[in-house]
Amino acid sequence: MYRWFKSIGAPERKTFWACFGGWTLDAMDAQMFSLVIPTLLASWHISKADAGVLTGATLVASAIGGWLAGWASDRYGRVLVLQGTVIWFSVFTLLIAFTNDFQQLMAARVLQGFGFGGEWAAGAVLMSEAIRSEHRGKALGAVQSGWAVGWGIAVLLYTLLFHLMPETDAWRALFMIGILPALLTIFIRREVKEPEVYAATKKTGSGMVGFLGIFRPDLLRTTLFGGLLGLGSHGGYYALMTFLPTYLKTERHLSVLSTGSYLAVVIIGSFLGYITSGVVSDTIGRRRNFLLFAICCLISLSLYLFVPISDTQMLVLGFPLGFFASGIPAGMGSYFAELFPTSVRGAGQGFCYNFGRILSSVFPILVGWLSATSTLATAIGVFAALAYTIVVFAVLMLPETLGTQLIPGSEKAAVGGDSAASAAREA
Repeated sequence: MYRWFKSIGAPERKTFWACFGGWTLDAMDAQMFSLVIPTLLASWHISKADAGVLTGATLVASAIGGWLAGWASDRYGRVLVLQGTVIWFSVFTLLIAFTNDFQQLMAARVLQGFGFGGEWAAGAVLMSEAIRSEHRGKALGAVQSGWAVGWGIAVLLYTLLFHLMPETDAWRALFMIGILPALLTIFIRREVKEPEVYAATKKTGSGMVGFLGIFRPDLLRTTLFGGLLGLGSHGGYYALMTFLPTYLKTERHLSVLSTGSYLAVVIIGSFLGYITSGVVSDTIGRRRNFLLFAICCLISLSLYLFVPISDTQMLVLGFPLGFFASGIPAGMGSYFAELFPTSVRGAGQGFCYNFGRILSSVFPILVGWLSATSTLATAIGVFAALAYTIVVFAVLMLPETLGTQLIPGSEKAAVGGDSAASAAREA
């Protein structure tokens, strides 16, 4: 599975580790909030709907940050913007530790969100352009697996701190640790260079495209359905994962240690789902990969939430749940890169991935709202199922791009099924 990694050169490996590290630490900081929701519900006396609003507002901010960072990476460089976004989300994660009420927390979370979304936009386009087409799905899937690693680190820190400290102090200590990712920028600044395809485009001056370039007529359909794919992928993931720790603790009545154990199984499945999705995507195609994982996720979600099962069976089912839920977003980085030319690739990737985040922000809010009149399991299941249905529809409206070469010299967008596989993307 990792033979592709051995075949790439040192510059590509350094780029991989920078992007993987950025996404891992981004995830660590971002996932801390979902873990402390039960504590905030009890100590700050906020409702589940309020928690959903906090999550939703962060997703809106991350979407805006992702689009802006994508555009900035087209204009000022992938590497520079990646450094800036890592520093940004690290600083505002630390700031969360010093908030004292709902309004302060909302402000800090929104500011954190700008960097959270921007990091993916810059890192995904950087990795997409640095790697050969035959390995693009695997490389981007491996980078995305950093989300599971970061989530796992957050759970370990959460379990340790909440075991050693009172909950009212532990959640603040957790967010204080969130400043550490800023150290990654030292490595990025010293070791990572701009991809050749971007440097060539920038040198000719053809990279200076307007902010709204992704909405020109030949790209409009791609942009809109790409955004819809982002909506379904993010909507399902956040509807499920935002409230999963709360579900395990409040409806399955698990302790902090038990909740951490159950989440560990989901996270292991998630990590392998990211990796496997990349391999499958490079083998059977981008579209078939999305369809396979979306359908399987619907099945595993139904079993996990709606079938009467024991705690042991739920522990086991956490693996396929995490596996299939994470396999869907794992495919978006390579797919979006192949749908857009170099001059607008950052903006295109950033918009499609993060436009989905803007609209998907309503899913945690709706889950929190519906859970007030039904069970949390029902609320999660209804809206996650709706989101994955959107994934299926969007994929059917977009072309296959497997094998697309990202080379300077073409401004054409992907059109028409498998014919797009040999189309050049660039500049």
